[in-house]
Amino acid sequence: MLIISGGRVVDPGNLDGITDILIEDGKIIEIRPEIRNPKSEIIDASGKIVTPGLIDMHVHFREPGHEYKETIETGCMAAAHGGFTTVCTMPNTNPVNDTSQVTEYILKRAAEVNSVRVRPVAAISRGLEGKSLCEYGDLKAAGAVAFSDDGHPVEESQLMRRALEYARGFGLPIISHCEELELVSSGVMNEGEVATRMGLAGIPNAAESVMVMRDIALCELTGSRLHIAHVSTAESVRAIRNAKKRGAPVTAETAPHYFTLTENAVEGYDTHAKMNPPLRSPEDREAVLEGLADGTLDVIVTDHAPHSSLEKEVEFDHAANGIIGLETSVSLSLKLIEKGVLTITGLIEKMSANPARILGLESGLKVGGPADITIIDPDREYVVNADNFRSLSRNTPFDGWNMKGKAVLTMVEGRVVFDELNIG
Repeated sequence: MLIISGGRVVDPGNLDGITDILIEDGKIIEIRPEIRNPKSEIIDASGKIVTPGLIDMHVHFREPGHEYKETIETGCMAAAHGGFTTVCTMPNTNPVNDTSQVTEYILKRAAEVNSVRVRPVAAISRGLEGKSLCEYGDLKAAGAVAFSDDGHPVEESQLMRRALEYARGFGLPIISHCEELELVSSGVMNEGEVATRMGLAGIPNAAESVMVMRDIALCELTGSRLHIAHVSTAESVRAIRNAKKRGAPVTAETAPHYFTLTENAVEGYDTHAKMNPPLRSPEDREAVLEGLADGTLDVIVTDHAPHSSLEKEVEFDHAANGIIGLETSVSLSLKLIEKGVLTITGLIEKMSANPARILGLESGLKVGGPADITIIDPDREYVVNADNFRSLSRNTPFDGWNMKGKAVLTMVEGRVVFDELNIG
């Protein structure tokens, strides 16, 4: 038996206060102040925040096919060190996760690793080519929790409509990568003064927001659940806010880099700041912060996208898009509390309760439920050192940043998969 003692337990809509949690055989047995059991090991969580296990519903683990960038094992290790107990892997692997066999392979590898929970997101279309739909029933039966062509937009509106209708029949959401490729053209960063000064082709906000508006229209037409991935622009936030006011079944996410950085991070042609959608203007960042504060944006994800130096240490135009984020997400997101954007309860909603609700996953701290728990030290100060990351890749713009607050223990079904409290 194990007791987590003296921490501030924050479970949105359920608990917020100093209390103890008794765990046995991977389950929560009791939640109340000052549990005493002489046979139990004690985890002293005094001064810490104890939360339901964090869930990242948007990661790229690269296996199968690109294991030199990340494997399921190293991705799970990075997730555990970042405080995440569940991650949802996107389908742009090689082969693409567009069949039940690939979904089953991912789950088999995750079971062998025996670390954090892995929940695969399967492809909307075969080969991510946007031409024909996958077999959603087979994919759900194999373990898929949603469908997405992430990394590629579904360009044909009729196919997107059919995807929404088809997914609705299986009770799973479509996660949309909103990008109008003709507007992107040869762009490599946000369109604006910085891109002009640097001589780089720009990507206008409309490349994202036009597709967001189309997919919202299709969501309202079909009545099917739609989740908008990696929102980065003010126009997108406004469109999602208005759709929610109309009662559309739409949810949305953003990532720490979009509420922390702006296009100015690209100065010096830093390829670690190259991503898709690109880092936007200060005005867009403010709109994203407002969207988080008022609930327009439901979820904070990492969009963890590992790349090796082979893809990043090249000319900016030719560098791969994406950054890793699992091991810095909590620290960056805690800054939202410091700025008054969110409360700790609101933050845990966006990093645990809301992704669980959207994907139909179990979450929360309740007697009889699995002991998936994250302990956060809000006062832990450290300097980001990418060389110490558990991820195989190092493509982060946050290397060398001074941080305050981080996950210090991660527990999955009562198993401690990351421990910085030195409990044993």
